[in-house]
Amino acid sequence: MKIKSISLLLLLAGLIAFSSCDNEELNTTSVFDSAVIPTKNEFDVWLDKNYREVYNIDFKYRYSDKEADLNYNVVPAEYDKSKALAILVKHIWLEAYSEAVSPEFMKTYVPRIIQLTGSYKWNDNGSQVLGTAEGGLKIMLYGVNELDIDNPRINTTNPYESHDVKPIDMNYWFFHTMHHEFCHILTQKKDYDTSFRTISAENYHATDWINQDDKEVAKEGFVTAYASSEYNEDFAEIYATYVTNTPEGWGKIIKQAGEEGSAIINQKLDLMKTYFLNSWGIDLDHLRDIVLRRSAESVTLDLRTLN
Repeated sequence: MKIKSISLLLLLAGLIAFSSCDNEELNTTSVFDSAVIPTKNEFDVWLDKNYREVYNIDFKYRYSDKEADLNYNVVPAEYDKSKALAILVKHIWLEAYSEAVSPEFMKTYVPRIIQLTGSYKWNDNGSQVLGTAEGGLKIMLYGVNELDIDNPRINTTNPYESHDVKPIDMNYWFFHTMHHEFCHILTQKKDYDTSFRTISAENYHATDWINQDDKEVAKEGFVTAYASSEYNEDFAEIYATYVTNTPEGWGKIIKQAGEEGSAIINQKLDLMKTYFLNSWGIDLDHLRDIVLRRSAESVTLDLRTLN
């Protein structure tokens, strides 16, 4: 009898709840409707004008499952830091190539998507992913939330500086990566001299590069430990390291490499310079001068205001 009374009370409560809900006006928009486009804010409008219209780039700063690698746990990029990085990437990376070659060159060959992520990805071997380029269509940048908006710092003179120094070095964490990945995009379009692959063929650390030290591998003819992983990364690392370092900074690598290592590095550099000049009309020293000048100008930029 007690069980029946409880059942009747539950039924009555359910009818009342149904009646009250029935009188409410339900939202007809599905929460799963992917076609719903959020209202554009000031930053979105700025990105349309400075990225989409000029370079045909979709600069994504909001977290998206479709763009993320679900095998890793990451966090979204913060709004203000995304805005600051967008200003810096435009000034130091996009406009450097536009000045050295042309805006049309960048519009043709840049990835169609730049996706920001707040934190870093870590591989099982302990290596940290700073950025990736997927088939020349998308560049992923990680660790955006580490950016110090009011103290942007770009190290161009000491390639062996500790990566734990704060404020973070924008070259190491972002722009070296941007140049590295762009180099991959260009070499996927036009291959470089295959003789490059044979120079260090017997010395690559394919499985244990993560355990190598930048200073030690210089003696073997590599500018970074990652360059020692395989020839495509070797090529891209020389490129990115050269254009983001002053002659003084590059000279420290050459000095560290010693006579044998420096001879190997310079042989690779010569092949790389020839490739970029003949294949793309890019004078690497001219490009480096522009990149360094624009990097120095970064401290004068207002990274909180969209102009």
